[in-house]
Amino acid sequence: MTQGCSLRKNIAGELIRRVLGRSRVIRTPQIVTTWIAVTSDSTAVPAPTATTVPPAPDSPGGSRDAAASGMPVVTMIGGGQLARMTHQAAIAMGQRLRVLAASADEPAAQVTPDVVFGSHTDLDDLRAAARGAHALTFDHEHVPVGHLEVLVAEGVKVLPPPTALIYAQDKLRMRRKLAELGAPVPDYVELGSTSPRESLIEFGERHHWDIVLKTVTGGYDGRGVWLIDDREQALAVLDEAPAGTALMAEEKVALRRELSAMVGRSPFGQGAVWPVVETVQRKGQCAVVIAPAPGLDTELAESAQRLALFLAGELGVVGVMAVELFETTDGGLLVNELAMRPHNSGHWSMDGAVTGQFEQHLRAVLDYPLGDTSVLAPATVMANILGAEQAPSMSMDERLHHLFARIPQAKVHLYGKGERPDRKIGHVNIVGAPGGDVDDPDYVAQLREVAERAAHWMSHGIWTDGWDVHGG
Repeated sequence: MTQGCSLRKNIAGELIRRVLGRSRVIRTPQIVTTWIAVTSDSTAVPAPTATTVPPAPDSPGGSRDAAASGMPVVTMIGGGQLARMTHQAAIAMGQRLRVLAASADEPAAQVTPDVVFGSHTDLDDLRAAARGAHALTFDHEHVPVGHLEVLVAEGVKVLPPPTALIYAQDKLRMRRKLAELGAPVPDYVELGSTSPRESLIEFGERHHWDIVLKTVTGGYDGRGVWLIDDREQALAVLDEAPAGTALMAEEKVALRRELSAMVGRSPFGQGAVWPVVETVQRKGQCAVVIAPAPGLDTELAESAQRLALFLAGELGVVGVMAVELFETTDGGLLVNELAMRPHNSGHWSMDGAVTGQFEQHLRAVLDYPLGDTSVLAPATVMANILGAEQAPSMSMDERLHHLFARIPQAKVHLYGKGERPDRKIGHVNIVGAPGGDVDDPDYVAQLREVAERAAHWMSHGIWTDGWDVHGG
């Protein structure tokens, strides 16, 4: 049996009414902040107490830990670039971010002095990382929920809680839950263990084989996703899937573009959303983000923001969450995926918003009042620095030198990762000059050209317009 939703034009109208019926909303031109009422069935967690819990004597940092000066310690599971950039935000607020990393060369482990080396799938390693911390949060969603439930039972403040995180880990559970909540989702079907071929054939024929196959768990940046064109291709993917791999099928959406609505939510229901952004995908991964999304209907943008707030409240999310959306050709929205952590679509906020996503995530998990999400410019464009097929002979430091000489307004964020094809090794933000308009195609095109040119230079050591670093 398939599940879907026919909501297109009047997107999430009932959800919006439900939120407005129980919330106090404050609006300014660039921010929607909502305090969502906490009901008896909401997933709420206690606020941090005034007493600081010191780290265990054998924990990294020891007496030098931020807790010794009365400031909180937050543990982040995973040592990737998201943890690295969260560490930067923690420094600014006087906090200490402890990371659980697999090795010393991971991006966050290179920069934070408080590292526990271990595996995110090992319960004892998770315990060691959580010891003495005010809250435990995530750089990625791949931590076993069973381990997190044990930590919660032992008194660890896991945020977002495992009852919410499961919907970011399991696409099938997410689809079922969103459909249950009345959220707009693509039509889908589970390819279960009993009759997967029959289910796939029935679903594919109904959609004229214009479908997508996905792994139910895991997968990112295009991995674990197959765009299907015919029956033979679909059955080949099903037959060649490794034993034990759970798959699902979805309709291939007729979309205008992809969007993202980023929301932050605190333990007691304060929520704040950034402007909805446009994400540009290449080879299945995000390449460019334009904030706010150009030419987006005001009513549709507000619907997306309120939908993000609604989902964060209903799922019990604490921290930041990205709601990845399809804007359909008939003027509606469909929810694609959820990410309950800082997200690539929010990197622009580091330089283009009053409060960036990494600071907001820390504010949320520590139950601080959330920050202002107003934009600092008419538009900001982020371009990912993706590893080239062949790494340039010029060093990264020299490339950075030449970039700043030519584009001094570029805000560059490097992750300390080795270069390999299509790997995210950093990003560039270009913040638009005052007086522009995000709905002016020429203004946005110019910003995007500069951002993409800068990112290409950083990854390839070649200017896309043929500019000579020595001769101009």
